[in-house]
Amino acid sequence: MGDLSPEPASASAGRPRGTAPDGTPGRRTAKTAGQLLREARALLPHRPSPADAHAAQARGALFIDIRGDDQRRAGGLIPGALVLPRNALEWRCDPAGRWRHPAMTGRDQRLILICQEGFQSSLAAAALQRLGLVNATDLDGGFAAWAAAGLPVTPAGSE
Repeated sequence: MGDLSPEPASASAGRPRGTAPDGTPGRRTAKTAGQLLREARALLPHRPSPADAHAAQARGALFIDIRGDDQRRAGGLIPGALVLPRNALEWRCDPAGRWRHPAMTGRDQRLILICQEGFQSSLAAAALQRLGLVNATDLDGGFAAWAAAGLPVTPAGSE
């Protein structure tokens, strides 16, 4: 992984953002959402099916629901899942961070992220992998697959 520190302002003065000192485009290459998803999933350990995830939860895996409020209200909740907004996920899961959620116990903790259909959660789990959470993955098919499998769901607001 390269240096992530920002370039000094004096070094980039007078040239368009994202360009190298010689004026050529920088190292960033545009990608499609599909490419980003494939790259994210390549970082993840096994993406469990709903049945496999249910068994993993029984063995201590922590479910993290990153769906929006409207989706949780409409579909319900998976019992025992920790609800963390996607926009705060990295801060709440960073084992070394001061805003870490108390349920985060270490870099080797088994985490299964859940979104509505399993796309956003793959991208989010890959971000957690980059934080060093080596057992972060996501539920294949998301909450929709979980509910379709007839696994436990509670109405939102009953937790």
